[in-house]
Amino acid sequence: MATRKKSAEVEVSVEYKLKSLHKLQSYLSEIDRIKTLRGELPLEVADLDDEIAGLGTRINNFELELKQLEENSAMQKGKIETSKAKIEKYNKQLDNVRNSKEYDHLSKEIEFETLEIELSEKHIREQSLKATLTKEQIDAANILLKDKTSDLEHKKKELDDIVSETKAAEEKIREKAKKTETTIEPRLLMAFKRIRKNARNGLGIVPIQRGACGGCFNKIPPQKQMDIKLGKKIIVCEYCGRVMIDPEMAGIVEK
Repeated sequence: MATRKKSAEVEVSVEYKLKSLHKLQSYLSEIDRIKTLRGELPLEVADLDDEIAGLGTRINNFELELKQLEENSAMQKGKIETSKAKIEKYNKQLDNVRNSKEYDHLSKEIEFETLEIELSEKHIREQSLKATLTKEQIDAANILLKDKTSDLEHKKKELDDIVSETKAAEEKIREKAKKTETTIEPRLLMAFKRIRKNARNGLGIVPIQRGACGGCFNKIPPQKQMDIKLGKKIIVCEYCGRVMIDPEMAGIVEK
């Protein structure tokens, strides 16, 4: 009589564990559903944030490059003014030369400064072209930045709306899940969480369906099906490692 009573207690205990696990799974699946409802929005928002930061850095680099080009052009213009002043001075000196040697020397200096002016003008043209291209790149980056910023604002609002709609419901479900966790022994709970983490669909416990595992759909031997139905011990699928529960025990009516 005592043995039969002990057996009944074990049966109730294992069935209770399985039902608690299934209840916890239902809460966690609902939280997963809410996260799925948010979709890829959190990742999209993070990606847009990174992209906008990258565009800001690119625009800043272009602006520094443009400033450097402008400074270089100003320097070249300064050189031209210096060379022109020298040429003017040498031309005046030509009027007072005393011999051909001085004339040749001044002529060479004028020629040299003239070449310096032409070289500076060439540099100014090149820098002007580069500056034009850089300004175009800045304009294009600013247009893209404006578009991305607009996209980010839209995505953030969309995400905020979804979060505000689902936050209260999610918090209530999380409280229920935490309360259910306290009814499950720590070792079993840890094993369940590990199984759930490795499962693609987040299911750590599944009902058997038409004689197969409800997680991976591999066939279950008849004797094991009977053991699952009796609920005297916790049985895991030999293929996917999920805990299996009888549909009736889980409150599911098979169609």
